[in-house]
Amino acid sequence: MTKSKILNLCLVFTSLLGYLEWGTDSKAFLYQIEIKVLSDLFNDPGSLLHPLVLLPLLGQVLLLITLFQKKPNRLLTFLGIGGIGVLLLFVFAISVMNLNLKTLVSTLPFLGLGIYTVWYHRKGHVGSKE
Repeated sequence: MTKSKILNLCLVFTSLLGYLEWGTDSKAFLYQIEIKVLSDLFNDPGSLLHPLVLLPLLGQVLLLITLFQKKPNRLLTFLGIGGIGVLLLFVFAISVMNLNLKTLVSTLPFLGLGIYTVWYHRKGHVGSKE
């Protein structure tokens, strides 16, 4: 497996570790919310139409597609990072404003890895012998 594929797989994994807290006693990891959304998809397909639900799911699908390509497509990788990044940057910003350390820390692995992956691809490593 190439370094690009490993980075993309790690991006998908770290995106699922995002932690959300809302209201007084509601909290969940993104993987838990994603399972609920996908299981409710057949009962209420309209629930998927919200941009903060649709974009991250689309981003994960794009990153998963790159895992099955011989040479991961750079554009798909960037679009995948952007799709997931919309939600996690939003969570990051809110956690900074509310000084919520748990949610802040849960977004850092994806954001850091996303920045590194963009840097890695822009430096031209993809296509060379990895």
